[in-house]
Amino acid sequence: MNQFTSPDLTQRPPRSPRITLGGYVMLPRILDKCRALIAGKNGEYRFGIQRMDRHFLTFTGIDEAALQAEVATGKNDSEMLAWVQANAKPPREPWEIAQWSHYQIQRAADSDAETLQFFAEAVAKFSTTREDIKTWFDLLDLDDYVTFGGRP
Repeated sequence: MNQFTSPDLTQRPPRSPRITLGGYVMLPRILDKCRALIAGKNGEYRFGIQRMDRHFLTFTGIDEAALQAEVATGKNDSEMLAWVQANAKPPREPWEIAQWSHYQIQRAADSDAETLQFFAEAVAKFSTTREDIKTWFDLLDLDDYVTFGGRP
C-alpha cells in the first residue's frame, strides 16, 4: 500500500462535493478533510461534524471513527473506496448509490423556514444578487472559491 499525501486545506479547498468516487458524491471531499485533519492541515474544514459528512456516513452506515482510523493507515482513494464498499451497512448497490448521489446533488434548502433562512443568509454573505446558488453543493463550491481568493 502507498502512503497517500494529505491535502493542505489551509492552502486550497477540498475537492468539490460533486466529485464522485465509486459513484458516491462527497466521498473525495470527505477523504480530503479527514486526511487533512489527521495531518493537522484542515484549516477551517471539519471532518464528520458537517451535515454533508453525516449524510454520507448515515447512508453507508459507516462509523466516523472507523473511517478516520482507516484513512489514517494511508490508503489511497481506490483503497478507501474498496474499504467503504466492504464496510457499508447495508451493502449498497450501484443503483442505490446513483440515486442517493443524484438526490444529494439536487438537494436544496427547502425543508423548513429556519433552513431556508440559514441558506439565504449564507448566500447573502457572498452576494445578494446571485440567483444561481440553489443547492447546498452550489453553496459549498462558492464558499470554497471565495475562501481562497475568488470573487463572488
